[in-house]
Amino acid sequence: MNAAPADQIRLLDLQALDSRLDQLAHRSSTLPEHADIQQRSSDLTELRSLTVAAETQLSDTRRELVKAEQDVDQVRTRAARNQQRMDSGAVGSAKDLANLQHEVGALAKRQSDLEDVVLEIMERVETGQARISEMTARRDDAQHSLAEAETRRDAAQTEIDAEAEKVTRERAAVAAVIPADLLKLYTRLRETQGGTGAARLYQRRCEGCRVEFATADLRTIRAAAPDEVVRCENCSRILIRTADSGL
Repeated sequence: MNAAPADQIRLLDLQALDSRLDQLAHRSSTLPEHADIQQRSSDLTELRSLTVAAETQLSDTRRELVKAEQDVDQVRTRAARNQQRMDSGAVGSAKDLANLQHEVGALAKRQSDLEDVVLEIMERVETGQARISEMTARRDDAQHSLAEAETRRDAAQTEIDAEAEKVTRERAAVAAVIPADLLKLYTRLRETQGGTGAARLYQRRCEGCRVEFATADLRTIRAAAPDEVVRCENCSRILIRTADSGL
């Protein structure tokens, strides 16, 4: 393939722009904010789950408290009714009175035990409420931190996108004046050679693969016509000859 030396030189400009676009794409995909956001999102999800679990546990404890308080009320009501019977003198026999007094004593013990249960459950309710308050505060902080990280990511991405748009316009202008066949070859080589389709021959070395040419190879390159598209024997990239090639 033949192409004007000026067109071949333009491939270096195009390559520089393409390399910059590749760098911007890599930077976009590897922004530290991505990992930060992922970690903060994971933390927030866990905190939300813990908060829901704590709320569910508190709800169960509150139902348990209602049941315990109802049990206390039932015992208290029965004890009051028995005490009223004794105080009214309605109990005729001494045996019935003794039985009733024994039941009142047992009910008092039962009421005391149940009230202790109520107090224990109330303590668990308070602990659960404190736990939910703590988890809610941590969840809100995590949500705020996540939003801040997303803002930083968006700002960085906006900066990258702006530069990529500018470089893309510059690339289009350069590509527009490169012959189609040369551009096609360059594009194909970029796809197969890790993003580099054209490399400068600098001080007898291919800047694409960093291989220094032997004397015989340099003679062959030196003998090539200025408009001949020379390829690197090692990496197949288009070699761009300049005044610094060392030929």
